[in-house]
Amino acid sequence: MVSRRSFLHQSWVSPLFLFVVVVALAASSADGSRTPRVPCYFIFGDSLYDSGNNNNLNTLAKVNYSPYGIDLPAGPTGRFSNGQTTADAIGEILGFKDFIPPFASNPDDRQILVGVNYASGSAGILVESGKQGGDNVDLSQQLRNHEVTVSRIVEILGSKVAAFEYLGQCLYICNSGNNDYINNYILPQSTAIRNQYNPDQFAALLITQYSAQINRLYELGARKVALAGISNIGCTPSLIATLGTNGAPCVNSVNQLVVPFNTRLKSLISQLKLSYPDAKFAYLDSVRVGTLVGAVFRFAAFRIRATPCCQVSTVTGLCLPNTVPCSRRPSYLFWDAFHPTELANQLAAPLFFPAIQRIL
Repeated sequence: MVSRRSFLHQSWVSPLFLFVVVVALAASSADGSRTPRVPCYFIFGDSLYDSGNNNNLNTLAKVNYSPYGIDLPAGPTGRFSNGQTTADAIGEILGFKDFIPPFASNPDDRQILVGVNYASGSAGILVESGKQGGDNVDLSQQLRNHEVTVSRIVEILGSKVAAFEYLGQCLYICNSGNNDYINNYILPQSTAIRNQYNPDQFAALLITQYSAQINRLYELGARKVALAGISNIGCTPSLIATLGTNGAPCVNSVNQLVVPFNTRLKSLISQLKLSYPDAKFAYLDSVRVGTLVGAVFRFAAFRIRATPCCQVSTVTGLCLPNTVPCSRRPSYLFWDAFHPTELANQLAAPLFFPAIQRIL
């Protein structure tokens, strides 16, 4: 996978920040020379995990151009970052030496036995979320794509019994729900859905649909499932610039909107544990991890609020094509107006990992 780069040797990196980074990266590389802790790794979700599934779609939500991927040997891949996503960094902790391929790349038989990434930028739990910007692969369609993968694994391994025994050893991770708020519920033009559902009712709607989707994932053989909560999306540069904060660090009203979703997701996970005693489910606390990562940047006096590393479009909040980003990328929490930098993702992964480790 991508090597740790030369920012550790830059003179402008503070000693304390360097210490924290080295500790976190050492933890994330702990299993790098060993056999992966699980035989396969399947990834679902949105742009925080997308590794190229939107590249050939008719959508504004694709980033297969410079300066995205500036810190990856392969350059732009479709990842919404300058380098690794959190899902990539978790894969590295698990011991996978290569990135998990996107479904859209038509991975071969050898690759799909290691895992597939189905995540899609702008996608959500609801089919309609994010569609105002063009096509995406919503979570229900991601699961249909996974059905195709499962069918292929049945053929490769020779029987459904053998395939499901194998699939039950894999890790499944999903980060979904962000765009049901950012690119649906809180959009200025979404007055109809806000009039129809108050925040708690909307969270209930999402969790009802999410429950059906995760139940389907279980039916397809998943037995080790990690579900990420929604982070403090009111702290993204885009929403801060658009909505204002009244002097607060973040848009607190938006952060409060997603609290019912996270509360209901925790309850859903408890229910899933009772319903499926042969499976394990974990809650990934994105608010807690995001707060801790932000604290590292804040303590190091780096830029953690409304300052993206790249020049962004006022329409999409994504980096403008072929522009020159900031040179000191490890000092920025946000790469563009929505997505973290690679370093933020690499710091987040080992903070998420204890919850994941409990279900392996």
